[in-house]
Amino acid sequence: MHDVLAAKAELGETELLDAMIVGDAGAWRLFHERYDRLIYRCITKITCKFSSVLCREDVREIYANLLYNLLRRDMLKLRSFRPEKGNKLGSWIGLLAINTAYDYLRTVSRQPRQGSINEAASTVAHQPDPYEVLLDKERRTRIDDVMKCFSERDQTFVALYYGEGLSPDEVAKEMGISVKTVYSKKHKIRSRLVDLLDLGPAPALAA
Repeated sequence: MHDVLAAKAELGETELLDAMIVGDAGAWRLFHERYDRLIYRCITKITCKFSSVLCREDVREIYANLLYNLLRRDMLKLRSFRPEKGNKLGSWIGLLAINTAYDYLRTVSRQPRQGSINEAASTVAHQPDPYEVLLDKERRTRIDDVMKCFSERDQTFVALYYGEGLSPDEVAKEMGISVKTVYSKKHKIRSRLVDLLDLGPAPALAA
């Protein structure tokens, strides 16, 4: 058994992915051992910019979304990795983690920005640039459709509070409302977004 585990630990990137795709549990454990710290580092690099909106539960949910995306559609994302183009698996996984974090932010703030190749490369130290991956078009369309259900004033609130990251005092001044109304509106909009997007219970937000 020790020899088998040692052999798996020596798997190269291509061999590791091939074993993961056929459902090798040992390969998946090795993947987590090699890349979980990198994945969380990439996720927190993005979420720390929105600490007033996100919490630890959001980080864990983003991590779960990444794993789900790797598994869905018969592991299509895993099968799309192309090492022959000079890409390193760590850089590629790092970019997927970054874009999954931005995709998650879109569900609460319509955050339009996507991770860039340079950003992923700077997060994964000493790795060549990875290549761009497309975000799920269906999810983007769904989020855009949901936001159309909000009033223009609520869309403005979302843009100011979640998009631009303004403080409650700044939002109150910008919209001509009280700070108390800002907090009330924040919780109502967040709950409505969660319900409409079917994300499950809303995570706690920082005051």
